[in-house]
Amino acid sequence: MISLKILFYFSLFIIFWAMIGYPLSLIMMDKLFFHKKKMIKDTTFLPSVTVMVVAHNEEKVIYDKLINLTEINYPKDKYNILISSDNSTDNTNQIVEDFIVNNKDFNINLYVAKQHLGKTNAQNEAQKIVESEILVMTDANSIIEKNAVKELVSSFSAKEISYVCGKLNYLNKDINETSNSENEYWNLDLKLRDIEGRIQTITAGNGALYACRNDEYIDIKAIRSHDLAFPLYFALNNKRAIMNPDANVFEKAGETVEDEFKRKVRMNRNGLKSILPEVRILNVFKYKWFSYFYFGHRTCRYMLWIMHIILLISNVLLVKSSVIYWFYLMLQIIFYSSVLLKLIFKIDNKILNLAYHYAMTLTAQFVGAIRLLSGKSKATWDKAETTR
Repeated sequence: MISLKILFYFSLFIIFWAMIGYPLSLIMMDKLFFHKKKMIKDTTFLPSVTVMVVAHNEEKVIYDKLINLTEINYPKDKYNILISSDNSTDNTNQIVEDFIVNNKDFNINLYVAKQHLGKTNAQNEAQKIVESEILVMTDANSIIEKNAVKELVSSFSAKEISYVCGKLNYLNKDINETSNSENEYWNLDLKLRDIEGRIQTITAGNGALYACRNDEYIDIKAIRSHDLAFPLYFALNNKRAIMNPDANVFEKAGETVEDEFKRKVRMNRNGLKSILPEVRILNVFKYKWFSYFYFGHRTCRYMLWIMHIILLISNVLLVKSSVIYWFYLMLQIIFYSSVLLKLIFKIDNKILNLAYHYAMTLTAQFVGAIRLLSGKSKATWDKAETTR
């Protein structure tokens, strides 16, 4: 009975801390102690830059992406564009080659990976031909604001900064309940990242737009992504990873449940390994606030799916021991019933939409964990078409 209670309250705490406790603690810390701490940047700092785009069969969007990149506000003699084609089999390569011929006033290059091994591998390969001081990476379906590259680069004027991600904005945030719910969660996450970066360092970036110093780039396994790997690597090497909220990039959220679920499964393909990738993260004396940030923002988040399972099972087994467990069980039944109501009757209600979106995130974490344990997790994935 005691062990059941320990499991129950431990899982309840992890869920509470991930979704409510940590965000509230960070916001309160910022209001009380860190609200005056500003991000250091210098917009006159203009080193050489290469913007890399990885593309696998992106014929639908690659031309618009190239147009977007040629409209970026940055000195031409210090600005390079590199398309790394991840073994594209459609017209992507031809579109890029034609664009290069018709835009010779820009330094644009095409690198073609011989095998389709995923985004990270294509980045690892293409980086070897980059000579610029700063390497900026962005997705084929993202639209970068004209001053976003200059904003990203301005943060590298501080020597301790090794990684900077931009602020991802969803273009279709109000188009339907799926994209709207994702935007609600994302806005809170952006706020937390901004605070983490100003205090010390963020725990994760985003693939839509980010940058690092080219001489600090490291090859990582193809199954991993820079979003998680780079901020972690730099933080553990006493460097800083931050978000520059003035470097705006725009992208579509998944407009269907299927596409959004597919995207979340991909994001959680290494969720189990990200719970505590290295024990030394726990050394608060060396890593200071990063240990606190990682536990709240990553460890607890990636444990949510298993914590919900443990909470429900232990709650059912404890329900006869005290009325308080009946109360907790009723709350869980109400939550899961609301998700079923949304699923069956397609009710468009903000609270039901958020509950359903949260349940979808938990399910995606579960699927990601199962795929990893079964060896089915892979570095490549099918695109969510509604994000194009």
